[in-house]
Amino acid sequence: MRRTVAVAMTGNDLNTLTLPELWPMIGAIVAGGLIGLEREWRGRAAGFRTHILVCLASALLMQVAMSQADWAFRALPDENIVTDPTRMAHGILTGIGFLCAGVIFRTGFSIHGLTTAASLWVTSSLGILFGAGLYALGALGTVVTALILVGLRLISVRLPARQVIDAEASWARQGGSPLAEVREALCELDPHPTATRMTLSEDGRIVSHTWKLKVSGDRDLQRLADRLAGIPSATGYILAPRDD
Repeated sequence: MRRTVAVAMTGNDLNTLTLPELWPMIGAIVAGGLIGLEREWRGRAAGFRTHILVCLASALLMQVAMSQADWAFRALPDENIVTDPTRMAHGILTGIGFLCAGVIFRTGFSIHGLTTAASLWVTSSLGILFGAGLYALGALGTVVTALILVGLRLISVRLPARQVIDAEASWARQGGSPLAEVREALCELDPHPTATRMTLSEDGRIVSHTWKLKVSGDRDLQRLADRLAGIPSATGYILAPRDD
């Protein structure tokens, strides 16, 4: 349910910064730093500084919306300005969507950066909570987010490794097709590879097939690469692991 607050614009002095007004900024910096540190350690483009700036900007903008009574202008005589801080929250989350889109990229049929985009989104949400003065909820959200990014990652490392990859093999259209040999190599690692794309390129001279399959790790990936390289009629291959 949306709540609106009626405030009178009084033009109070904004140059004095008190400790209670610093807490949202401090909370946003700590929350953004903790989440960004994990992304930085994982080698992602949006890392430590980006997450801090996103969280801090969200907190500052939300503080502005919560403090409209202190803006440096006056309403008409005997008039009140009705403000709705949730509109600022909507605007922040809409705007952060464009930044999140910038960290998502596609390589062939593999999509990367979804986890980083989600971490930016939740970091912005945490900044909104700190800016609105909901410190306990913001702190809880920071801890839960850190546990999801770090704790679940540690759990997944201990689980049997199964990595999804996109495998593409190419060969000349003229001559014998190595399709059966390629599928045999794939089935050694995954009994049920899924065909995802078949293309004909270079004026009809090159045939390419793409599959999605699961492997157990880098050793299996290297073994598959060696096997595909050993097929005489194959002109090339691409093995693209999926990773967020």
